[in-house]
Amino acid sequence: MKAMALRAPGGLDQIRAEDRPDPGRPGPGDIRVVLHGASLNYHDLAVATGRSKTADGRILLADGAGLVESVGEGVTEFAPGDMVVSCFFPDWQDGAPTIGDFARTPGDGIDGFAQETVVLPASAFTLAPKGYDAVEAATLTTAGLTAWRALVGDARLKAGDTVLLLGTGGVSIWALQIAKMFGASVAITSSSDEKLERARSMGADFTLNYRAEPEWGRRVRDWTGGKGVDHVVEVGGPRTLAQSIEAVRIGGHIALIGVLTGFSGEIPTGLFMAKQARLQGLIVGSRRQQQDFVRALDANGIRPVVDRRFALADLASAFRHEEGAHHFGKIGIEW
Repeated sequence: MKAMALRAPGGLDQIRAEDRPDPGRPGPGDIRVVLHGASLNYHDLAVATGRSKTADGRILLADGAGLVESVGEGVTEFAPGDMVVSCFFPDWQDGAPTIGDFARTPGDGIDGFAQETVVLPASAFTLAPKGYDAVEAATLTTAGLTAWRALVGDARLKAGDTVLLLGTGGVSIWALQIAKMFGASVAITSSSDEKLERARSMGADFTLNYRAEPEWGRRVRDWTGGKGVDHVVEVGGPRTLAQSIEAVRIGGHIALIGVLTGFSGEIPTGLFMAKQARLQGLIVGSRRQQQDFVRALDANGIRPVVDRRFALADLASAFRHEEGAHHFGKIGIEW
């Protein structure tokens, strides 16, 4: 069985195509899945480049989707032929978060989905949305579910709300689609006017080039008539958080889901206190939330935006494309 593994000390030139043993038949409670697609995330890039340490020989990628080939004794939720998609936290089934690390996250603490076939507990997957191919389905695991939890699970998004999104990567574009599905108004930032035009074509109501407008938080607040937005999906971290606080309304909600600009920095605590806003850190979501997300997608017919698809053997090239930050939406791996 072919798999893409990372060899110590890490780095894109240390990604190797290897032969691994076939996982065999599913045991009680397990399913055997023939994988056909994955998608890339910032977390995967951190592992692949060695910034986030993992075991020597780790099979990469947190997101995976494919077809159920066979099921073990006692499995009733899935049947052969079902398209399924993996869960980022396979042990977090429902309820409040209890996991704060990546010890059991595929592609980091355990082997991921850059391989041809897996045998895992049925509870490590959900059904994919109807009509999705494997790459489209794999975009749900990390980016899609993060956006869903940020806006729907934690923020209780409703029609008429205003939402600020930073950038046009996988989480932000999923969040744009979810927000418009709920009838919200959306502001979105980017350093690319071309990407902003694409966002407008998808329903973004206000777009802003943050390089041309360094004080973009105030500009977004002006767009709301001085009130501020109800929700911010904050992917940048320390270098963008101050502007997000400027943009949010009094009593609003900021979902801190990314650290693209670093892991620590200053926060304007006086302004944040005056805003009386809620800053909610989050890492993806539970299996139950993923099932809720799939039901919403089935009901609304939304399809993810896949920027480009790479072959499994070209995984290192796919990561280099991600490093260049030229993509809009998700980067897919297909085999």
